Amino acid sequence: MSRWVRPLLVLSGLAVVTYLVARIGPEAILSSFVTLGWRLPLVLTFPYVLAALVDTIAWRLLLPGPVPLGLVFRARLAGEAVNLATPTMAVGGEPLKAFLLRPHVPVLHGLVSVIADKTTIVAGQIVFLALGLLAARSALPASSRLLPIMTGLLAIEILAIGGFALVQASGGLGGGGRLLGRIGARVGFGGERYLQGLGDLDRALAELYRSGRRRLVASALVHAVAWATGGLEVYIVMFLLGTPTSLGTAMIIESFAGGVKFASFMVPASLGALEGGYVAFFEAFGLSAASGLSFVLVRRLREMTWAGLGFLALGVSDRPRGVPQADETDP
Repeated sequence: MSRWVRPLLVLSGLAVVTYLVARIGPEAILSSFVTLGWRLPLVLTFPYVLAALVDTIAWRLLLPGPVPLGLVFRARLAGEAVNLATPTMAVGGEPLKAFLLRPHVPVLHGLVSVIADKTTIVAGQIVFLALGLLAARSALPASSRLLPIMTGLLAIEILAIGGFALVQASGGLGGGGRLLGRIGARVGFGGERYLQGLGDLDRALAELYRSGRRRLVASALVHAVAWATGGLEVYIVMFLLGTPTSLGTAMIIESFAGGVKFASFMVPASLGALEGGYVAFFEAFGLSAASGLSFVLVRRLREMTWAGLGFLALGVSDRPRGVPQADETDP
């Protein structure tokens, strides 16, 4: 069944994008790209490079010992490229990130860091969305339907990430994996081989939540700053398109879009959901639908550009010559 669900989600997303383009008019969208002109490469580079760097720093806070920032940055680019380009619900690149850190970090600790980092990314987005909702209460009329919708989504996010963090802290993340491993062993799959590794992962995650709470909180707050750079991107693109908006409005729009991205995590790259969300958010704040769709298409182009750089990063080795690789079996 999963073989059909993912393609159907992609086709549905493409249908939404096609509908929006037809409704708004391709001429208006093309005009936006013409207006950007030679400044388009600038938009594709900044402020995303700042966001990527801040996200890298947030992840590095969860790694054991000093790890070269350049290596962590390249591993993150490569992992995010895989997340964007493959139908794995934005998690397929996470094991790759841990694998690419092997010259300096044992795989076990790398996996612990990417699992915890995925949690703090969502926690940071929750902080950003909560602040956006507070600001939106004075920027939108009380009758706006966006406020209760986004408030409900915030509550769902808090419950989801709170439950996931509790599972990690209690050492229960590998419970399902251990059960599958035992079943696999009984049917001749050899699943018992993975039981020890899952137990080590559980214990290492629980230890991080016991002794590294400050690092986890710091990582979430730094990720919230990274989310805010998306609002700066909205502000810059709108300014260059000749339809400027306030930085506060841009931040609110981006905080809401982060909530949509969370809700549509099963759709590859949130295709269709983000396009529809941005158009709705732009119109709610008195901006044109054409500006909203043009912005998200510029962002899609930026995502593809950086995904390409991420795949190039896969071919870059950071293993120092003459220096032994970290022991992958060392917990």
